[in-house]
Amino acid sequence: MTTTTVSQAPLAKALAGRQRYIPAIGTLSLLIAMILVGSVRYEGFFSGQIILNLFIDNAFLLVVAVGMTFVILTGGIDLSVGAVVALSAMLCAWLVEKHGWPPLVVIPLVLLIGLLSGLGMGAIIHYFDIQPFIVTLAGMFLARGLCYTISLNSISISDPVFTDLAQMQIGLPGGLFVSSSAIFAVLIVAIAFVVLHYTRLGRNVYAVGGNKQSAMLMGLPVARTTMSVYAISGFCSAFGGVLFTLYMLSGYSLHAVGLELDAIAAVVIGGTLLTGGSGFVLGTVLGVLVLGVIQTIITFQGTLSSWWTRIVVGLLLLVFIALQRVIGARQR
Repeated sequence: MTTTTVSQAPLAKALAGRQRYIPAIGTLSLLIAMILVGSVRYEGFFSGQIILNLFIDNAFLLVVAVGMTFVILTGGIDLSVGAVVALSAMLCAWLVEKHGWPPLVVIPLVLLIGLLSGLGMGAIIHYFDIQPFIVTLAGMFLARGLCYTISLNSISISDPVFTDLAQMQIGLPGGLFVSSSAIFAVLIVAIAFVVLHYTRLGRNVYAVGGNKQSAMLMGLPVARTTMSVYAISGFCSAFGGVLFTLYMLSGYSLHAVGLELDAIAAVVIGGTLLTGGSGFVLGTVLGVLVLGVIQTIITFQGTLSSWWTRIVVGLLLLVFIALQRVIGARQR
């Protein structure tokens, strides 16, 4: 090995490390550009409350997308999250309204069910060596089917604990406010950030996503890591279901249909590689905000169908996936 090759190695490593931030920087730039365009085009678009409303209206999606980030960082996928959100909302409504269970018992039970369902899928994926797509697809059908067995009709929630939490507004300076759901979502983001970047589990998640075989040869707990990320995703889905219940104050079998695709889109647009090993929780937050701004612009426009949201998101996904391929090719 020549002296030139040795001297170039640290430089190449530094450049590769910086390239990890390119998708997230692109997402941030896109978000700022969209807000500026909306501010110029629509009166009243650029305001503190509009920005806070992005967190209020998308709190449940943000929590679900955080859980999805852990899974995708390991190179996996979780298609069951939308159905678990619906099942969680249905269980909350059914147990509280139809059976009179106290919310302080129902909510921990729902979170435990979500965690155990994710843990079970993670165990099947690792020990039976089945593709995550197939296992989580089965989990999606199971959770959605359980919703239909509980009730085919919508169940409204009138319990004072749920209604008080749903209507709670936390005042901020300047006459601004946030909801309790937004506060919970930000707390989940903060916890996930610490776990991914400052704990052994977080380092193992990146290692498994980077190269599973190398992680096994290094003696890392691949099985535990795989089950942990799906357990986290299940817990976040159930937590998102509770926040969705506060948002809708009802449970319904058809709630959150397609939410898993929104969560995956937010994670990818936020800069996390679908192949795993690279990505950030804060990038996922930016991805959720981009989806929220798209919906807000369409609402302000007033003449466009809500389906334009899907069209724009689809185009953005193609752009960011192409960007990921270009970065991956340059790193090789």
